[in-house]
Amino acid sequence: MESKSLSLAPALTLFPGLKPPHKTLLFHQICVLVITFLAYASFHASRKPPSIVKSVLGPTVASNLTQLQAPNLNSPIDSGWPPFNGTRGTHRLGELDLAFLTSYSIGMYLAGHVGDRIDLRMFLVFGMMGSGLTTILFGLGYWLDVHVLGYFVGVQIVCGVFQSIGWPCVVAVVGNWLGESKRGLIMGIWNSHTSVGNIIGSVVASGVLEFGWGWSFVVPGLLIIVVGVLVFLFLVVNPEDLGFVHPGMEIEMGVETDCAENLQKVESEEARLIEANNPDSSSAIGFLEAWKIPGVAPFAFCLFFSKLVAYTFLYWLPFYIRHTAVAGVQLSHKTAGLLSTIFDIGGVLGGITAGFISDMIEARAITSILFLFLSIPALILYRAFGSISMLANIALMFLSGFLVNGPYSLITTAVAADLGTQNLDGGNSRALATVTAIIDGTGSVGAALGPLLAGYISTRGWNSVFFMLILSIFFAGLFLIRVVRTEIREKLSGK
Repeated sequence: MESKSLSLAPALTLFPGLKPPHKTLLFHQICVLVITFLAYASFHASRKPPSIVKSVLGPTVASNLTQLQAPNLNSPIDSGWPPFNGTRGTHRLGELDLAFLTSYSIGMYLAGHVGDRIDLRMFLVFGMMGSGLTTILFGLGYWLDVHVLGYFVGVQIVCGVFQSIGWPCVVAVVGNWLGESKRGLIMGIWNSHTSVGNIIGSVVASGVLEFGWGWSFVVPGLLIIVVGVLVFLFLVVNPEDLGFVHPGMEIEMGVETDCAENLQKVESEEARLIEANNPDSSSAIGFLEAWKIPGVAPFAFCLFFSKLVAYTFLYWLPFYIRHTAVAGVQLSHKTAGLLSTIFDIGGVLGGITAGFISDMIEARAITSILFLFLSIPALILYRAFGSISMLANIALMFLSGFLVNGPYSLITTAVAADLGTQNLDGGNSRALATVTAIIDGTGSVGAALGPLLAGYISTRGWNSVFFMLILSIFFAGLFLIRVVRTEIREKLSGK
């Protein structure tokens, strides 16, 4: 994607030693990876508090659970917070998630479209500042003693719009700086920012929860604002801004990544000639045209169901752990929040492993569907045996996070970058933010439905919730079957 850079990052103007030839392309690539990693980790950290405080805001723990090491259910932290502590409390909490994720998914499409046309650095900073302020506003409801559902829903809607700006921006910037070589592995490692952000958000929100649930929002909100200042000062959107050659111009990427190297070079040279003769070939691609790119629709709908599962865990896992006795022991709010980070730790390794495998076998869809179908028995085992002991709970939660987040990570990074930078009719390869927004935006629609459905279905029992998750994974795999068949045929034909 060729974004417009209105100005160079201020830090590079203040410190000329950061510019070439004093610093190499590799140095700036690493800087971009680190800065965007911190940026999106802070987005996820500020997105985590609602799941941590659910068990504080919502209905109290059922009385039939063992009281061994259980907290005092009559204490203020367990009394709930109107309007979320009634008999329909879980419904209200699910609706709160729906408000955020619906605006997030709609905003994602718009953010990608806008991001292809303006300065990505300023657009990203705008999203981070807005996300921080709205997260703090939600927490202020604690001190202002707000009990109006409309206030919390309204704040979440606005917050979702600001949060939607982050993903298309960071993926587009990273795509500008990286070529195709080892993209799956590099972006698999880089995409661990989602899980790292979740872990940071869980630890911070759980750590300050005892001082009042408002702090669980205020501290992560301040964190993303601070990181936003860092992005404003140091992020360079395009290598061309510093006089480097764009890494993406050296290769030609298709839906499948197993084209012969020499063919890629020839097609890349042809693309450069076409672009030289047709200046409009580097213009941003249209929204509907991006949907027609081969592979975009199957992966987008696969992510719809895959992200539904991932975000149900993101928003409800601490609540589930809090309300499910482990080895006969009812865990505290803080312990449940900290224990839920095991799922994210598994997700970090799952994303890296999926990226490495997809690079090694040069097949994104095969890798994704393998992880998806293996996650089905993992979820069954976690639900059936996770409460037997703490060791079993940790091991099975880690395995579930490893397998669930693997394809989610791969599709939102390497796959989106592959599809968004492949040459199209007339050599247009400037669709990265738009394609990223389509894929992740479609996934975010599923992400909006998952937590909402979990809030309603959980009243019928957690077995029903897990059945919904397993069914979603099955449908996610179905959407990739045609792409998998194409990859297998090409492997067998020796292409």
